[in-house]
Amino acid sequence: MDRIVLIGLNHKTAPVEIRERFNIVCVDSKGPLSDLARLPSLRESFYLSTCNRMEVLFTTPRLDEGISAVVGLLAGIYGQTGAALKPYLYTYIDQDAVKHLFRVACSLDSMVVGEPQILGQIKDAYRQATEVKASGVILNRLLHKSFSVAKRVRTETRIGSSAVSISYAAVELAKKIFGELQGKIALLIGAGEMAELAAEHLLTNGVERIVVANRTLERALALARRFNGSTVPWEEFAEELRKIDIIISSTGSPEPILTSEQVRKRMRARRNRPLFFIDIAVPRDIDPDVNHIDNVYLYNIDDLQGIVEINRAERIKEAGRAEHIIAGEALKFDAWLRTLEVVPTIVSLREKAEEIREAEVHKTLSQLDSLSGGEIEAIHVLTQSVVSKLLHDPILFLKRISTRSRKDFYLDVARKLFHLDEDQPETEEGEDQLSLDSDKAS
Repeated sequence: MDRIVLIGLNHKTAPVEIRERFNIVCVDSKGPLSDLARLPSLRESFYLSTCNRMEVLFTTPRLDEGISAVVGLLAGIYGQTGAALKPYLYTYIDQDAVKHLFRVACSLDSMVVGEPQILGQIKDAYRQATEVKASGVILNRLLHKSFSVAKRVRTETRIGSSAVSISYAAVELAKKIFGELQGKIALLIGAGEMAELAAEHLLTNGVERIVVANRTLERALALARRFNGSTVPWEEFAEELRKIDIIISSTGSPEPILTSEQVRKRMRARRNRPLFFIDIAVPRDIDPDVNHIDNVYLYNIDDLQGIVEINRAERIKEAGRAEHIIAGEALKFDAWLRTLEVVPTIVSLREKAEEIREAEVHKTLSQLDSLSGGEIEAIHVLTQSVVSKLLHDPILFLKRISTRSRKDFYLDVARKLFHLDEDQPETEEGEDQLSLDSDKAS
């Protein structure tokens, strides 16, 4: 039977300069999939590459040869020998490979536990594998199962419900204050990475429009274009407070850029509609006294960090429940995988029974000339029903023994009993007795 193997590296096992080499190769939409497909020791293959991980999932009938071939291919991408690459790699086989894939899909193995992006990346990689016909019966089933396991973990646990990044925590706070963000307008003061991440989360949660103010106009324009937003001159951003609902500030200013008096003036024009500030700059951009103004809510990076730490602990707790789900689903997949070993025998048994049925019906009908079309159809239905009922118990037995340690013995007996192999010699009486004695002893 083919073995399932997963070989990879991630942020825990390899430094960024190693991960970068594999990520660059995968700018090509198909990555190394075509090269994997050409390895004779592999039957099916799947390749995943993100900024934090690279993994090859494959099936092989020759375990050592398959592992060696894949490591050799990866070493070629790395530009070094397999020995130089091996310290960064991990290898999982069969059940361990299945569990690892499920953990990755559920984001238990991510840098940020519970982040949702990895599942989309796995789905994209699977689509590429199907396009080049690199995956087959086993990997198709396994990857689809990973999607359903991830969905179940998201549904039955709270692993993705708590903010674990500063920008995401800011948006979650905004949702608590406003109830919902549909129709709201957000102003980003500063156009750095934190502002960019916050903009992504805001738009995902329904914010109507993003406005950007930055000392460098080019940077403001670039960020606004990315999110279909607009810009305001740096000198005029305070005037925007009359229309804005959410302000996220992350400049590098050594002193506050917005005073409580500036905010108080604009609140009169707003008719006291709530105004929400997130100050994630160090030093702080916004005068702390702003928090004393009615209907104004100000949070700084320390407030958010406290939320993040609480939520991170909550996600780790939920990860334990997710691991329990994964363990159960991995066992179910293993049970399905074992049934594949009995499938050829079941198929052969059905085919032989159908051949006998068709031959006997044809022989009988050739001697009965006066039958109508309906009567002929009735004979076919009758004989099919008899064959189906006769085969029901043997097939059920074969499915049940798929998980037993001595399944190979039972499969051999079944194939001999029904003479399913053309080159199978006639069984002698002594051999029959030996098989029966062995079965009784077991």
